[in-house]
Amino acid sequence: MAQLTHSATTSGSLMGFVHRSRRGAELFLLILALAVGLGAYAAVGVGVNGEVPVNIVGYGGWLTALLLAAHIALRFLAPYADPVLLPVVAALNGLGLAVIYRIDLARGKEIGGLAQQQLIWMTLGVALFVGTLWLVRDHRLLQRFTYTSALAAVVLLLLPMVPGLGFSNYGAKIWIKVAGMTFQPGEVAKVLLVVAFAGYLVRHRDALALAGRRILFIDLPRGRDLGPILLMWLISLGILAVQRDLGSALLFFGLFLVLLYVATERPGWLIIGSLLFAVGATLAYFFFGHVRNRVRIWQDPMAYIDATPGSGQLVEGLFGMGWGGLIGRGFGDGMPWRIPVVESDFILAAIGEELGLTAVMAVILCYGLIVERSLRTALICRDGFGKLLAVGLGSVIALQTFVVVGGVTALIPLTGLTTPFVSYGGSSLIANWVIVALVARVSDHARKPPPELTPDTDEDQNETTQVVRLR
Repeated sequence: MAQLTHSATTSGSLMGFVHRSRRGAELFLLILALAVGLGAYAAVGVGVNGEVPVNIVGYGGWLTALLLAAHIALRFLAPYADPVLLPVVAALNGLGLAVIYRIDLARGKEIGGLAQQQLIWMTLGVALFVGTLWLVRDHRLLQRFTYTSALAAVVLLLLPMVPGLGFSNYGAKIWIKVAGMTFQPGEVAKVLLVVAFAGYLVRHRDALALAGRRILFIDLPRGRDLGPILLMWLISLGILAVQRDLGSALLFFGLFLVLLYVATERPGWLIIGSLLFAVGATLAYFFFGHVRNRVRIWQDPMAYIDATPGSGQLVEGLFGMGWGGLIGRGFGDGMPWRIPVVESDFILAAIGEELGLTAVMAVILCYGLIVERSLRTALICRDGFGKLLAVGLGSVIALQTFVVVGGVTALIPLTGLTTPFVSYGGSSLIANWVIVALVARVSDHARKPPPELTPDTDEDQNETTQVVRLR
């Protein structure tokens, strides 16, 4: 009888449990993120010109409308999605717009500068965010397009090599020009590669996880299973050799290695991947002059006048962050325009100069939150493809952030990647908004309440009661 009472109590508590969508919490956090973006934009105008920007109402209304549109889309299309993702992304995007506006003012372009173009790119990114949520109602459907996504990614990576379509910019041939507009197809390719890698590893993880030869307490994979990682290694080296894009090569190889380890749970793959990375880095250093120059800049950036031409960007960035100190010089009191291409590769250095180490740490913490929510989504997801998809999308943000922050702070050699959601660049911004939409879709599927299981007839209820009494 006591067991029956306990069973009834447990059943009642389970029936009383309510899955909360947390959209109200998301809206509150979104208001705080909007305050960060608009406050930074107003602070730039006050710091540089001594007054609030004249277009603050139009800019603020546009930004508010975009974020509310994204919030409403989540409320109706993915009601149980993670409530932290969108506010964190909104805060980063708003801060990036303010810093780009600061650079525009330093160059004498208060209206019609890069900040306005970036806001247009953000509009397109939010539109694709909503469109992705509407089109992809179930992330598991993407597994059907595993090989299609891989083929599309390869085609996109090869587009810059087409004569008359691709062109070089800052030494890397990763851009295409269509109808007067430039685009970086590799940014879209990274999203497609996550889908392709996740789908492939879900189907073949059992074969890849089979034990091979045990050496020094580590189970190394079988020789016949090394094909996928060797192919990815060769593709990465090919991108590095032909397109001179060190950042994308590191990103693609690191992404595949992370997903391979997560899918198989075998440390042997990490050892094989690390060895291949060491071999590839050594070959790149001796055979590619631009890689050798990047390493020399990293080793001694102050020698750029004589020995390592091109390191002036890193030197100016390091001096700027050192001048900013802990709390920064303040908007208008720094000189971030001294850094070449500061709005793209080195925007984090501009933040460190005028807002200090405190703001840089806050930005890195925001990226950490995006990665943490992606991994949390992977942990609670109920299907293998969704788990790998969430891990892969979070790893893209993590790897890109590490490479950018490491290059700007001289922790690792410069690679040329953009800072997600903060740097100027339409291709990167659009691709990252699509990444957030896919993570939100997986989290909605993982956090939504499971189907209710209720007895169909009174006979089922009587049978259940008799079983409990027998116990």
